[in-house]
Amino acid sequence: MQILLVVYDNGSYIHWFPQGLAYIAAVLQRAGHKVTIYSQDKEHYPEAHLTAYLDAHHFDMVGVSVVGGYYQYRKLLSIATAINAARNRPAFVIGGHGPAPEPAYFLRKTGADVVVLGEGEATVLELLDALGTPARLAQVAGIAWRQDDQVIVNERRPLITDVDSIPIPAYELFPMDYYRLLRMPHAASTDFTIPMLSGRGCTFQCNFCYRMDSGFRPRSVDSIIEEIRFLQANYGITSVMFGDELLMSSVQRTTELCEAFLRSGIQLKWDCNGRLNYAKPDLLALMRRAGCVFINYGIEAMDDQILKNMRKALTTDVIIRGIEATLAAGISPGFNIIFGNIGENRETLNKGVEFLLKYDDGAQMRTIRPVTPYPGSPLYDYAIEHGLLRDCEDFYERKHLNSDLLSVNFTDMTDEEFHRALYEANSRLIQNYFRKKAEAVINEAADLYLGGNTNFRGFRQL
Repeated sequence: MQILLVVYDNGSYIHWFPQGLAYIAAVLQRAGHKVTIYSQDKEHYPEAHLTAYLDAHHFDMVGVSVVGGYYQYRKLLSIATAINAARNRPAFVIGGHGPAPEPAYFLRKTGADVVVLGEGEATVLELLDALGTPARLAQVAGIAWRQDDQVIVNERRPLITDVDSIPIPAYELFPMDYYRLLRMPHAASTDFTIPMLSGRGCTFQCNFCYRMDSGFRPRSVDSIIEEIRFLQANYGITSVMFGDELLMSSVQRTTELCEAFLRSGIQLKWDCNGRLNYAKPDLLALMRRAGCVFINYGIEAMDDQILKNMRKALTTDVIIRGIEATLAAGISPGFNIIFGNIGENRETLNKGVEFLLKYDDGAQMRTIRPVTPYPGSPLYDYAIEHGLLRDCEDFYERKHLNSDLLSVNFTDMTDEEFHRALYEANSRLIQNYFRKKAEAVINEAADLYLGGNTNFRGFRQL
């Protein structure tokens, strides 16, 4: 069959490589299907271009995948309008963590034919065999679908236990010269960076997380190293961002991966998402030797009661020890803090600000965003149970209008007080960031003019 996969444009200069669609493309190709990638992200095509493209070509299916952000929701509706306007409209399938928690709503809003629920690699192959035949669609696990005005939600599909059985992403179908220009902390001007997955899932259960898959399923270290070698040989990749939820899923797992990197002799700069529970000096030193330069930590709050309310499985003492150990190992930590979870107030917000100011190493600008109860998360269910939110439509159409603005207020503050507090907090953080940047540039000037640094290459800003 002829398949079109749409990579949507979010307005970025360089977009994140669309890993999910690339995995789907790989299994489709392996099964003998013809896959075409519509790179709206790189080309910044307007939606009318997609309608014309569908009119000019024949496809059996068009697929779009989005997460649950306010922008992604609006973009999906816009793309859906373009697809539905095509004279040669193929079967229209949507997926990702945006539609999956509330498939009936998304089917009605987009006019799509099918929602893929959860992992799509096995589901999409069965779906293609069943398209156009309701009796067969009813037997495909892991989908929701429309039959006339009725929405049918089939049973969920079990997770893929052997993730090594999934082929690596179909990189050859994508404009890799574009995606490898991704900038991450400590990336040099000459680095080519790409995201990869070291595994799937997470062992923790934070109340704001809208992940639908339980547990952690690691890839084998051999398969990871093989993919890195492939990327280096074919695309000149020098830096990898392990974009899965939790590369540091345990001390044992992280140690195994780092030791394999060192044995392999690969020259690689890398960063990952980490867990402060496991940020021990010995492990961090090993990670640094293996090429790690940045670990993005989900801190979320600097108050023990709020962390408990979040089900974060962290304490402030663990956080501080882990951040100090990370800095001591020569690795930059990423600081993610959100505000507005159950029980929060100005005092808990200020604790987060003071922490960020104390430990900031200038590697990234960090601001604090309001917590958002995405559909599928325990916090979303809490909001509905307590009358703070009516349903999915209320969330997307009236509440979640911007990720930096309040969608649901779980605090005792008024909305105006909440936004004033965030404005004051982020003003301090932004001023701190640019003050450090100014100091660094002035130090460069001193090194140039007063120290005679002949290696100076100009006052450049990436």
